[in-house]
Amino acid sequence: MNSRILTYCNLDFIGYEEAWKLQHELLQLRKEKSITDVLLLLEHPPTYTLGKTADKKNLTGSKEYLEQNNISVFEIDRGGDITYHGPGQIVGYPIISLNEWQNDTHKYLRALEEVIILTCKEYGLETGRNPKYTGVWIENRKIAAIGIKISNWISMHGFAFNVNTDLQLFNGIIPCGITDKEVTSLAKELGKEIPIEEVKEKLLRNFIEVVQYEKIERVKKEEFIFQNNTH
Repeated sequence: MNSRILTYCNLDFIGYEEAWKLQHELLQLRKEKSITDVLLLLEHPPTYTLGKTADKKNLTGSKEYLEQNNISVFEIDRGGDITYHGPGQIVGYPIISLNEWQNDTHKYLRALEEVIILTCKEYGLETGRNPKYTGVWIENRKIAAIGIKISNWISMHGFAFNVNTDLQLFNGIIPCGITDKEVTSLAKELGKEIPIEEVKEKLLRNFIEVVQYEKIERVKKEEFIFQNNTH
C-alpha cells in the first residue's frame, strides 16, 4: 500500500463563499485522483450556515441584528442544523478519501471529534462526546461543532473549533437547534486568549495521527488558491 500523503494549507482568513467554492473544486479533483487528501485550516468573517436539515426558525437574529454585526447567512450542503463561524474560531475542512482510510461515516465523525479532544487535552482541558449530539463538549458546553458531507466517499466541510471566538455572536441563532446547552471556547475555559497559529499546529499534528498519514506537504495559501483556481 502506498504511503498516505496529506496536503496542508493554512488559509488564514477567507470569506465563506470563496472557501465553499474552493472545497467543491478540491472535491472534484480528489474524485479524479488528481490531488492527495487535503486539510484546510482557516478563519471566516462572521457567518451563519444552515445545513440541509436546518430549521430556519433557529435563525433568531433579525435582519437588523445581522446587518449590525456584519453577519452573512448561507444555506449549504452539509449535514446538521445551524451554526456560527467567525474570527477566533478555527474551521477545518478535510477533503479526504475515506476509501483510503475507512469507509465509515460514523468513524470519521468520531475521528474529527478525537482530533479536537486531543488538542484540548494539550491545554489541560478534559473534553468528551455527547451520545445524543455530534461535536465536542465540556459537560453541558459545546466547544466544537461538526458537520460534513460525503460524496463518493470523499469528505468536505468539517469542524468549527471555538478558540478565541466572540461567543456573543451565537445569540442570533439556536446553535445546532439545541436549546438546553451552552457554547464555550478555549479562551473562555482557560481564562486567556490562545495564539491561533499555535492551536492550528496542534490540530494538524493530531489530525495526522488520528487519520493516519505518513507524509505531509505544506502548501502556501497563495500557491494553493492559484493552483486550484479554475477561472
